Amino acid sequence: MNILRALFQTTLGRKYLMAGSGLILFGFVVGHMVGNLQIFLGPAVLNRYAHFLQSLGELLWVVRLVLLAMVGLHIGAAILLTLENRRARPLAYEGGGAYGASLASRTMIYTGLIIAAFVVYHLLHFTVRAPVDLTPHDLATMKTTLDGKEVHDVYRMVVVGFQQPLVAAFYIVAVSLLSFHLGHGVAAMFQSLGLRNRAWNPAIQRFGQVASWALAIGYVSIPLAVWLGLVK
Repeated sequence: MNILRALFQTTLGRKYLMAGSGLILFGFVVGHMVGNLQIFLGPAVLNRYAHFLQSLGELLWVVRLVLLAMVGLHIGAAILLTLENRRARPLAYEGGGAYGASLASRTMIYTGLIIAAFVVYHLLHFTVRAPVDLTPHDLATMKTTLDGKEVHDVYRMVVVGFQQPLVAAFYIVAVSLLSFHLGHGVAAMFQSLGLRNRAWNPAIQRFGQVASWALAIGYVSIPLAVWLGLVK
């Protein structure tokens, strides 16, 4: 805790915290997408994957708590750095931003807060299975048989959830903002960790853009497939 407090007290430390937590969260976002895309392989494959995760028991909750802690660190460091930058530059740049600054870089704090709100909703919806989508179905009671055992029917839960237009639309907007956020965030992460230089910068920029587009396509494809009846 003393190390964490010390890092929060310096600008460089806050940048390291934001970059390190961002790296961990980026890895999770990629892994989560790969897991979710198994919905295209059919109910048995997705439900077996979900059942495996649930079988981890307390370890799964440890991972969830670590990820939530990373979200908290990331947001906290971002807010402090944003406030620090504004104090250092009380007069806004003419035209709304620094010369050469992209829209993504200027709106990182706002897209990040919207994504955080979506994470809370997403956890309530598909993890806690709270009735937050106004669907007449009770997601918590959806069951199926897998290898002779009764397990939660995650496949049907996802399909029923995304059949609700507002839920699917919110998901699409949120993951699109996430990808937009990462388009700049990945490059900024490398810079904060001291891994970005003149020679590597073009490759890092391309990697950030390709990764953000791949994540957007991967995540958005699921609710779109439900809407189009390709997954039902």
